[in-house]
Amino acid sequence: MSLDVVTFGCRLNITESEVIRRAAGGLGDAVVVNTCAVTAEAVRQARQTIRRIKRERPDARIVVTGCAAQTEPGIFAAMPEVDRVMGNEEKLDPRSWAGAGERIAVGDIMTVRRHAANAVDHIEGHTRAFLQVQNGCDHRCTFCIIPFGRGNSRSLPMDEAVAQARRLAERGYRELVLTGVDITSYGADLPGAPNLGGTRLGALVKRILKEIPDLARLRLSSIDSVEADDDLLDALANEPRLMPHLHLSLQAGDDLILKRMKRRHTRAQAIAFCDQVRRRRPDVVFGADFIAGFPTETEAMFARSLDLVDACGLTQLHVFPFSSRPGTPAARMPQLDRGIVKQRARALRDKGEAALARHLDAQVGSRRLVLTERGGVGHTEQFALVLLAAPVAPGAILDLTMTGHDGRQLLAA
Repeated sequence: MSLDVVTFGCRLNITESEVIRRAAGGLGDAVVVNTCAVTAEAVRQARQTIRRIKRERPDARIVVTGCAAQTEPGIFAAMPEVDRVMGNEEKLDPRSWAGAGERIAVGDIMTVRRHAANAVDHIEGHTRAFLQVQNGCDHRCTFCIIPFGRGNSRSLPMDEAVAQARRLAERGYRELVLTGVDITSYGADLPGAPNLGGTRLGALVKRILKEIPDLARLRLSSIDSVEADDDLLDALANEPRLMPHLHLSLQAGDDLILKRMKRRHTRAQAIAFCDQVRRRRPDVVFGADFIAGFPTETEAMFARSLDLVDACGLTQLHVFPFSSRPGTPAARMPQLDRGIVKQRARALRDKGEAALARHLDAQVGSRRLVLTERGGVGHTEQFALVLLAAPVAPGAILDLTMTGHDGRQLLAA
């Protein structure tokens, strides 16, 4: 049997799994599990999957890598099903996959200073292409383990980023998504960064759109609004090929909880950012990440998170019940009862579902440009999911009328 790669987590892991497929092709009968560490549940699911793989493919070698392998290598090395554990930097180095190597190959990710320029020309199973322009994070939110899995922030040099974007467009991808752990910090580590102007994310966006006129759509993954630069806001206002959809890392709506999270924005700043962007780009929509049940959160504090959905005019939420991660400051704070955490997560999800339904209501009767994807679905410019009336080959952009919705997706004529 051939090499398989099982991917958990974010778009970064999706792109890096493509690098792994190319680098680890000589392993033979093997399965690489590319893990996520953002929650304890993500780690649990990875371990469960590893056990299932071994039952189904007892003769296959199992290699575990990714953020959970980087932050907790010992728990995977202790599993009898696992043959090898590799860190996040090692998994991108073809030399790490040559030969047997040591059973635990996990280096100090904090010593990594350069972005690995691993060009990916194909994203298996995806209609849109993901371009990783940044990795790591210099911030230390009290709940977050990811900097210890990804290291400090480092950026792909702008010329290389533009060259990779051009290659993806030439391969026929109509939409390109710029990804990273903290993409709005893009460029701060590049030469000339003290002056910042020519190296920020907004400058990269403008260069890609200017130098690759055949690219139909450029989209951003999750951003930190407090880091958005003037060029990025200008591009949103004046570049129709930059999609009018921003997913914000908000996490909470109460200022004291935001301070205890060590976030760098206030509630008022989040609302002001949404208002500012909406004035510049009236058709923009916003999604956001929220954590429910952060330690010390009272009912009144949680109510301000619920209120923020309306105050910012959000249309889609990614809700995470607070997950205590060993080694983070939040793990040492007074914890809430798990029943309360789950209850608040459900309330936030209900709020998000209602907000999405209102947004979809407003889209009915409109015409939207839809990028077609596998499975008879597509996405509008605002990233609303659309169920197509009939199957269409992936990668087409169609001008369609929205005839209704089912609460989750639009229906197209």
